Amino acid sequence: MAIDRRTLLGAGAATLVAGRAIAQTPAASERINLWPGRPPGEPAAGVKDVIIQRSKTPGDLAWTSVGDPVIVVARPAKPNGAALLVIPGGGYTRVATRRESGAMALDLAKRGYTVFELLYRLPHDGWAAGPDGPLQDAQRAIRLIRAGAGTRWAIDPAKIGVMGFSAGGHLAARLATRFALKTYDPVDAADAQPARPMVAGLFYPVVTMLDQSVHASSRRELLGSRVADAEWQRRYSAQLDIPADAAPCFVTTNTDDKTVPAANSLLMYSGLVAAKIPTELHIFDRGGHGPPAPRRNGQPIDWMGMYLAFVADHGLPG
Repeated sequence: MAIDRRTLLGAGAATLVAGRAIAQTPAASERINLWPGRPPGEPAAGVKDVIIQRSKTPGDLAWTSVGDPVIVVARPAKPNGAALLVIPGGGYTRVATRRESGAMALDLAKRGYTVFELLYRLPHDGWAAGPDGPLQDAQRAIRLIRAGAGTRWAIDPAKIGVMGFSAGGHLAARLATRFALKTYDPVDAADAQPARPMVAGLFYPVVTMLDQSVHASSRRELLGSRVADAEWQRRYSAQLDIPADAAPCFVTTNTDDKTVPAANSLLMYSGLVAAKIPTELHIFDRGGHGPPAPRRNGQPIDWMGMYLAFVADHGLPG
């Protein structure tokens, strides 16, 4: 399947390179609402989904407002017992993802993973939780996945990881480090489940909300009227105050990323090392704000294989 550069950048997806040959075909994707009723803290006027077509490529969509957060599930034909929650980017201005499972989710499903792509709410829509609205959805997604492990899905509740791209990398980093933060009152039995992922992948992530190396538009969208508040900047900087039980994190970016400075990944890596959290950092030469470009001789870089080897080191199948 041909995948254009826009698809790679927007949804945080990419073809899986240099992988083993795989014959199995995943089942069709399904969309599942995160919340049994309306999401918590909805403004009085309500919020409706607003969807735009990002390019002429069929299915290349972005949600600029999200009233109904969902997980889109790609089930493998032969489950390996592990689940991956994939969090796309969009700078907290939008969520760049398709209605159906994307190419990366389908490729991972062919490898045996049950893949859940997260369509999360955006702070600018006026949710009561503000900057914690996306985290509510990420925590709820992990809890729903874990609640359905062994019954709804053929997965082990101890083998759930997360992958986040760009601003989705910031959300994944917060999930890996702020899983225990109470962001909403329980709504059903699923909320008794822990929200901690077992391992996280942060791909060209937004990390800091402090001035140095900040991705200014992500900070503006996330913090809103508190964008200049030093306390809030610190609170939502993922590299700070990392707890001793944070999930192991794989971090990767490119030196020539002109959108989110590579220093964000360095800051996250340094914070994880200081907290004694298992971590691995890869900074590639070229690739911009996306997966690493092939070597100049045309040899692809198996960045996904590197991540899957890391998750295998931390309890998930590789």
